Amino acid sequence: MASLTVAGIVYLLAIREFFATPKFERSVSRRVVVIGLVLAAVWHVEFLRMPPGADDDIHRYVWDGRVQRLGYNPYLVVPSDPALGALHTPETRTLNNAYLPSPYPAGAQLFFRAVTAIHESVFALKVAFVVCEFAIVFVLLDLLRCTQRGAHLVLAFAWNPLLAIEVAGSGHVDIVGALLLLVSAAALVRRWRATAAVALGLAIAVKFLPLVLLPLYWKRVRIRDAALAAAVVGLLYVPFLDRSFPNPGRIPIGSLGTYVQSFRFNGPVFAALDQIVSPQLLAALAVLIGLATATWQRIRMASPEFFPEAFAWPMAASLLCAPLVYPWYLLWLLPFLTSPSTLLIILWTVSIVPTYIVWHLRALGYLWVLPGWVMPLEYGCVALAAAIIGFRRFKRTAATPCSTD
Repeated sequence: MASLTVAGIVYLLAIREFFATPKFERSVSRRVVVIGLVLAAVWHVEFLRMPPGADDDIHRYVWDGRVQRLGYNPYLVVPSDPALGALHTPETRTLNNAYLPSPYPAGAQLFFRAVTAIHESVFALKVAFVVCEFAIVFVLLDLLRCTQRGAHLVLAFAWNPLLAIEVAGSGHVDIVGALLLLVSAAALVRRWRATAAVALGLAIAVKFLPLVLLPLYWKRVRIRDAALAAAVVGLLYVPFLDRSFPNPGRIPIGSLGTYVQSFRFNGPVFAALDQIVSPQLLAALAVLIGLATATWQRIRMASPEFFPEAFAWPMAASLLCAPLVYPWYLLWLLPFLTSPSTLLIILWTVSIVPTYIVWHLRALGYLWVLPGWVMPLEYGCVALAAAIIGFRRFKRTAATPCSTD
């Protein structure tokens, strides 16, 4: 926790320098980027060598990929079923929530199957996730060049402490979705409309969070592009359709309903309203708030030009209202935090660090309960920063002299 705190503070200081220097000379910028990325690669190697926790999500990924290759549907089989005991390996026996089928969408499932077909292990999946992270770096460099921003801003992504911990360390599939979403953003900038739509569909097929970004695609993609994306996502689900009686052809959702109904972690809005509003209604509210934020962003950007940081706020608003806000969920936001307008979200990626204390407490035998001081500290830092930024803007506006007109 102490090391993460230091890393987070140093990262925020680096962000201040990045945003204070929008442009470097080309020769200096290239040198800064190369040195910075080499440093990021070095500390990623150490996390990559470190085994994840015994019940981390990545063990579920191995199980889902394995059962698919053995002819089973991961949305229907339950890992703790004694009849399936022979299917387990030493790496899958400790997967978490073994009494539930898989909650991950079809795109994630096919990714698990593809990687485990090459090599069935936790390490292979971690390597695949790190490869996706490196791919984000290259796409982001191209995007920064297309939007005429300094290449050094790629380090705002590469140096974020969450990357090393949650991608190279624990290994989370969210980085695959973040890559696909960044590809979609880059395609929008270049006005490759079909590519943008299909990449968004594939990102949604990894996890459903990018659904809230749909308003940002309004009038930026054609109807036929949207239809193509929908068709691609539909095809991904074909191998998983429930063919059993009495619901043949039913689209599977696995344990997603249980996730919304019963699981809670670090969600301030959900925690405040959970006793008076049904979980399903609160989940719908989280989606609606994300969609409303995206709609507001689309109205503000009335011109055809697209700025990638617009993706960050709708997803952040939706996550703020979600039943669970694990640190790795913020991986979706990281490629889009290259503008001062996203400073509060950047701070959130650091202030969320105290939530890791619950893993330490569980290792000591305590219940899986977030200590009461964590959320006030995490969200209080962001709220305080928002108040300071708002006050400074108010003072600057008040100090601006009125014109004689």
